[in-house]
Amino acid sequence: MNELNPTIRNVTERIIERSAKTRGRYMKRMKAAKQKGPSRAHLSCSGQAHAYAGAGQDQAALVTQNAGHLGIVTAYNDMLSAHQPFEKYPEILRKAARDFGATAQVAGGVPAMCDGVTQGEAGMELSLFSRDLIAMAAGIALSHNTFDAAVYLGVCDKIVPGLVIAAQSFGHLPAVFVPAGPMESGMSNDEKSKVRQQFAGGECSRETLMAAEMAAYHGPGTCTFYGTANTNQMLMEFMGLHLPGASFVPPSADLRQALTYEAAQRALSLSALGEAYTPTCEILDEKAYVNGVVGLMATGGSTNLLIHLIAMARAGGILLTLQDFAEISAIVPLMARIYPNGLADVNHFHAAGGLGFMIGSLLDHGYLHADTKTVAGVGLRHYTRDPKLIDGALVWQDGDRHSLNDKILRPASDGFQHSGGLVQLQGNLGSAVMKISAVAPEHRLVEAPVRVFKDQTSVKEAFKRGEFTSDVIVVVRFQGPKANGMPELHALTPVLSILQGRGHKVALLTDGRMSGASGKIPAAIHVSPEAMDGGMLARLQDGDIIRLDPEHGTVEVLTPGVADRDAVQPDLSENDAGVGRELFAAFRRTVGPVTTGASVFGDIT
Repeated sequence: MNELNPTIRNVTERIIERSAKTRGRYMKRMKAAKQKGPSRAHLSCSGQAHAYAGAGQDQAALVTQNAGHLGIVTAYNDMLSAHQPFEKYPEILRKAARDFGATAQVAGGVPAMCDGVTQGEAGMELSLFSRDLIAMAAGIALSHNTFDAAVYLGVCDKIVPGLVIAAQSFGHLPAVFVPAGPMESGMSNDEKSKVRQQFAGGECSRETLMAAEMAAYHGPGTCTFYGTANTNQMLMEFMGLHLPGASFVPPSADLRQALTYEAAQRALSLSALGEAYTPTCEILDEKAYVNGVVGLMATGGSTNLLIHLIAMARAGGILLTLQDFAEISAIVPLMARIYPNGLADVNHFHAAGGLGFMIGSLLDHGYLHADTKTVAGVGLRHYTRDPKLIDGALVWQDGDRHSLNDKILRPASDGFQHSGGLVQLQGNLGSAVMKISAVAPEHRLVEAPVRVFKDQTSVKEAFKRGEFTSDVIVVVRFQGPKANGMPELHALTPVLSILQGRGHKVALLTDGRMSGASGKIPAAIHVSPEAMDGGMLARLQDGDIIRLDPEHGTVEVLTPGVADRDAVQPDLSENDAGVGRELFAAFRRTVGPVTTGASVFGDIT
């Protein structure tokens, strides 16, 4: 194994130094919580009776207080294909606990919404805020303080980050994250995208579009493209919270059930009642977060995780900055081509060697901290092994040391490009980020006049009217967290793809989010300061010239005098209510900037 890459070492040391005070306060709090321990032994008889009344056959074990007790926090609902398999998980987890001489209860449920359903709809304005709400809901679930360990059932966009934030609030407890796995491959993501473009251009019927969508999203499990949900799963392995190799085993596989069973027993084995006590606060340290950022870059993962990782880390007193991401991206090779960065889906990626091969290669070339604690034990090398079900027994075997398909997965020594897929942009417009792993080099640099819009619906209406006839940078502003919750603008992808296909230089510039599915259109997103804070976006007018240059990391307005204009004052009354938005007014008032994770929590350490 090579020595640790100097940039990885330097960034890690800088994070440790920057976070010394906040991390110290957090760890002091965790130490106090550990010493206090679960309070069920100190509950009144009435309190214990309330906690155990619904425990059925486990009541006796709970009353004796000799057995470990596992809390299950679940994001189950059967509207989300990725979360539908969780319906049966509590039964598996309770049986696993009993077989281990312990008990388990569902501590509580958390909401889980689907960004795929709400794309382009008002409900998308609740999406980012749902992360912090999930953290709060999980906090309520565990607030009874009756558990020795926890398992968290979640997969998709905001759910895993919210659960991680909660797991760190209860960081004195061990935690294992339990995925559901991807749905089986259906219509290819590339073919689906083509049908979407045809529909946007009026070339096919809605019936044809619907048939294509149903052929792509056709059964239980995570969507198979490499968006935010599957990026979450990657992170849980790189950061040591999944069992090794658990991320991309399909829901219907016997191996999936075996991994779920093992997750309960592993969580209990790590509790303070045993000899291998491994609390979450010791797993999620500065090195683990750097490993997560390396995984994000090496896979060309979702831009949403730039926001979430910062918020997740702050919950444990660790302060990440966009500069940390940029420096790591500059030296970590892009090793995977998974849609939208290629034609393969996550099932193809997993078959080619998947995360185990990738982690092994990154370790061998010094891009990862090898000595982190994980739920599998000390050392990330555990995550180079593949789980197998042999004669009914779950075992881990050494994984492939060579990619089985170098069009999908390559070693760190021969990546698809020399740097990761995410770039930080800075200039007189502020800061922004761009995912370039799927953007062809000839499309990355865009210098063009802008068209300014208030929302993505207005963009699509202008497209239908035939108003885009030359190079253009589409500006969609007042889409930041304070304005309207920072929705994704992925519904613009087909329109912008058509314009690019006509030979125009095209880009998107916004203080909103794009998507985990950001693709071949250059999109400078997460602009900060956001327009609502009087940022330069609020001063732009149609025709201003902007230059986006991800190769040099710049975003500049070239038109003179823009900074001297008054900022536009928007009418956001349409965003105040409807589809539950009125319930989140307090979130819009108190949310922090995207550069600190767009969180409502502030400094919670």
